[in-house]
Amino acid sequence: MNRYHLVHVTQFQYDGPVSESYNQVRLQPMHDEGQSCLSFRLTTVPAARVTSHRDAFGNWVHQFNILAEHRQLTVEAESVVLAHNREPLSTSETTLADLDSLRESLFEDHFDFVASTAYVPRLEGLAALQEEAEAQGKSSALGFVTAASSLIHERFRYVKGATHVNSSIADSLVLGAGVCQDFAHLLLGIVRGRGLPARYVSGYLVPRAAAEAEAGVEEVIGGQASHAWAEVYLPGSGWIGLDPTLGEPVSARHVRVAYGRDYGDVAPVRGVYKGHAGQRLSVDVRVRPALDDAGRERLVESAAMPPAPVIDERAQQPEQQQQ
Repeated sequence: MNRYHLVHVTQFQYDGPVSESYNQVRLQPMHDEGQSCLSFRLTTVPAARVTSHRDAFGNWVHQFNILAEHRQLTVEAESVVLAHNREPLSTSETTLADLDSLRESLFEDHFDFVASTAYVPRLEGLAALQEEAEAQGKSSALGFVTAASSLIHERFRYVKGATHVNSSIADSLVLGAGVCQDFAHLLLGIVRGRGLPARYVSGYLVPRAAAEAEAGVEEVIGGQASHAWAEVYLPGSGWIGLDPTLGEPVSARHVRVAYGRDYGDVAPVRGVYKGHAGQRLSVDVRVRPALDDAGRERLVESAAMPPAPVIDERAQQPEQQQQ
């Protein structure tokens, strides 16, 4: 059964007192046709009253403020998700020639997911990848997008720390490397350049069983951080999910949290505080089956740490790069 227990802990440690911390998080998994969010709990240390709303894309946003002086902030999101088995990618009959005739209507209907963004600018460096994906796709729109995802997986090295949270696809093109955030942005750039709407998806990757050969790599990619991939809109088929980090379509192991134009719309934790103190960010993500082999609820210890026991300047909380 694809029932998962997720614990995402973000901790900010300051080297001096700070106050008036204002934060918003996007950590609650989606509840839709692909998965059911059975429970969600958000807690903070120091404790704060949490409010929530949906943003323009329908993602859950939770907000909280901590006005008192503090030296550490811990945010823990815990959820249980039932992921439904996904159907194989449909054999779309849309051709690349069809896309040319539909380009204007797709731009009007899905402007947010076709236009360039700060993370996904229009770059000439993507032209060669786009042309190669078109050739491999053999005039099929579905073939084009799956080939583009595979090319990113094959041509770019997964190197944790090769880029930073504010990197655009220009950095990955120069380095030939990156992490899942970069690879998702690259796929957006290639398919948007061909006129197809595409959106950035944040979430989690549940690693394969330890006995499988690929488990070691996937423990690194999905075991300690949030993950990212892309969804592309194909006329006649709807939105399809592709993970260029793995070079595969998304599956029941992909837990969706939020989507947007790029990473800037879905940052897991974002906030500001008042103070001159420096800060350190640590993130720990645990994604495990929620049931054991006997069907009993599996309990997972929280990774949150206990809390550690004027100021004019406002600083930005560091954001989490999706690995």
